Amino acid sequence: MRRRPPATDPVQDAPRVGPPRRSAAGLPAVARSLRVAGEQMGVRRTALTLLRVNQEDGFDCPGCAWPEPERRHTAEFCENGAKAVAEEATLRRVTPAFFAEHPVADLATRSGYWLGQQGRLTRPMYLAEGSGRYEPIGWDEALEIVAGELRALDSPDEAVFYTSGRTSNEAAFLYQLLARCLGTNNLPDCSNLCHESSGAALTETLGVGKGSVLLEDLHRADLVIVAGQNPGTNHPRMLSALERAKKGGARIITVNPLPEAGLERFDNPQTLRGLAGSGTRLTDLFLQIRIGGDQALFRELCRRVLEADGGVDEAFVREHTHGYEEFAAAARATDPADVLRATGLAPADIDRAAELVLASERTVVCWAMGLTQHRHAVPTIREIVNLLLLRGAVGRPGAGVCPVRGHSNVQGDRTMGIVEKPSGALLDALEAEFGLPMPREHGLDVVNAIRALRDGRAKVFFALGGNFVAASPDTEVTEAAVRRARLTVHVSTKLNRSHCVTGARALILPTLGRTERDVQASGEQFVTVEDSMGVVHASRGRLAPASEHLLSEPAIVCRLARRVLGPGHPVPWEEFEADYAAIRDRIARTIPGFADFNARVARPGGFTLPHAPRDERRFPTATGKANFTAAPLTWPHLPPGRLLLQTLRSHDQYNTTVYGLDDRYRGIEGGRRVVLVHPGDAAALGLADGSYADLTSEWEDGRERTAPGFRVVHYPTARGCAAAYFPETNVLVPLDATAETSNTPASKSVVIRLTPARGPADPSDK
Repeated sequence: MRRRPPATDPVQDAPRVGPPRRSAAGLPAVARSLRVAGEQMGVRRTALTLLRVNQEDGFDCPGCAWPEPERRHTAEFCENGAKAVAEEATLRRVTPAFFAEHPVADLATRSGYWLGQQGRLTRPMYLAEGSGRYEPIGWDEALEIVAGELRALDSPDEAVFYTSGRTSNEAAFLYQLLARCLGTNNLPDCSNLCHESSGAALTETLGVGKGSVLLEDLHRADLVIVAGQNPGTNHPRMLSALERAKKGGARIITVNPLPEAGLERFDNPQTLRGLAGSGTRLTDLFLQIRIGGDQALFRELCRRVLEADGGVDEAFVREHTHGYEEFAAAARATDPADVLRATGLAPADIDRAAELVLASERTVVCWAMGLTQHRHAVPTIREIVNLLLLRGAVGRPGAGVCPVRGHSNVQGDRTMGIVEKPSGALLDALEAEFGLPMPREHGLDVVNAIRALRDGRAKVFFALGGNFVAASPDTEVTEAAVRRARLTVHVSTKLNRSHCVTGARALILPTLGRTERDVQASGEQFVTVEDSMGVVHASRGRLAPASEHLLSEPAIVCRLARRVLGPGHPVPWEEFEADYAAIRDRIARTIPGFADFNARVARPGGFTLPHAPRDERRFPTATGKANFTAAPLTWPHLPPGRLLLQTLRSHDQYNTTVYGLDDRYRGIEGGRRVVLVHPGDAAALGLADGSYADLTSEWEDGRERTAPGFRVVHYPTARGCAAAYFPETNVLVPLDATAETSNTPASKSVVIRLTPARGPADPSDK
């Protein structure tokens, strides 16, 4: 039986806490998936929808970008995928009557969880200047407001075009083309917030800013290192791949400040053993590293390889690499005492890790945002590449780099040209195809877009999906910056915090979801996505749209383009809206790897994009070879009485979308304002388990940023480290605290102090 959305926000300041789990998935995951789906969709719609997720004739999960195996299960989805689908295919609706009842000031007091639970948006809504409520508006009038503001700008660089990873390849290609036809490269996207450090490091060292492995490589590996990642919550289907690798004889090293249930034991719900709670133990060696110590660990592993007889693949290094001697000298000079200080690891654990690396012929290193969101994130990822190059483990079956991207098609958006620093080759191809000049000056990434809005240099903010305000750092600064805009526009399926923090005027433009049928003038359409390993495939929704007033993302972009660029424009926007195959034909002529796009994507399973290091052991870098790098060894240094905070997701969450108030694997129920602290650190700070504290970050600008009222949870974190959920703790991340080179917010290494605070049950409050 479906439940109605909550009328009021549930109390979140008194969570219940029990012991963390030691395994992931199994029967509890199945039960939770079906319960959430039933509440949102009902039984019949649940069956019709979930059985099409990630199927060859179905739609791509709107959650993570993990690839599908060659042989797919009937139920090819995970618990969090089911939650994502349920929230999109929900039968709940947000109508104009809802906005009449809830002024923006009221919506701004609500949690992101409550906003998301209200259901699908059904009509374009407009917030006029000086008004306190959104009101319904027609599509033509809404798009004319946007076009009018864009035409009135003194420079196209006063507009910012943000993109979420959920956007299809077709919509992303059109969106970047629109921005560049207007004359700007201001195309920040969610990659700037998460995996930009991976792209920067891999482009410099290997020549391609993507992972070099396919799913079958992970299955064939004999050693998998999973660093700074929690697949049990963030990419649960990855656990199936790790289980398969483990059954094939692979060893798994987990490197993380927190023990994660999914990497301890995986109870595969596709098997009887898994349903019975007798799954596969995955981790052979758990390295509970201090936050930010990963570069030191991988540098030390490199030093051990250099010292071991036969440790270096000398033929590979000689033929395919550059910069070996300089790197080897730096690695050999590494002080083991510095490594122990940086990592907090026992010497015996590092010894064992080195033994496993030296015994491996096929090593895959996987990582996620636990490595990418630090000041020294790019050197850390380059150190992973150094290790693999020493072992000749790039371009070898069963070996390579595996940055595990988050949102579905975040990698595809970048491939389609959603990038603020486009290559000359991309711009040349667009100019040749459409006969139009393309802007050459670099645009704004997310952090610089916030600065531009703050300083009045950007005046129109347009978001194709996403939840920009909640996803960005330094919440107070970000919200104040967005409020300075003349117009904010959000193309969305559901309500989120960004709809409540507006410019002088604001528009909400409701769009089709992945699950829904998309019919245009030429007939029913499909879109395409690229998974985390470079496989491009089709996605076809089957449900009736949530409202007759929805437009697809390609249609919205095309209709806006026609209005702002005028009639007779060289880009055939009307043709593109009518038939997405016409978009794919132009992609095929301008984006490398997409030749004969329409024919290839029609095949079951799609096709794999070329990857020179993987396919040919060819490295398209400035040197023409894979580059060793020799960055100085750095790690965070803490003042006395401080902790290093990493922001993370709960299990009832994907990115900024909160599905519920529980974190089952960490033993937390009914609340999100918790801070996980090692018992020894908590005792030193005088903080009992269950007490409350305010979190205050410290940064070189001297400004204090505070997140109040967090329940202290004694938890087996690494010493000196703490963890808390985002977006609640994004307020603590300074806008200027970013990774060198990539400019990604350093959300995984925030220096904080904890100040005792009164909790909700404190007797003095009564």
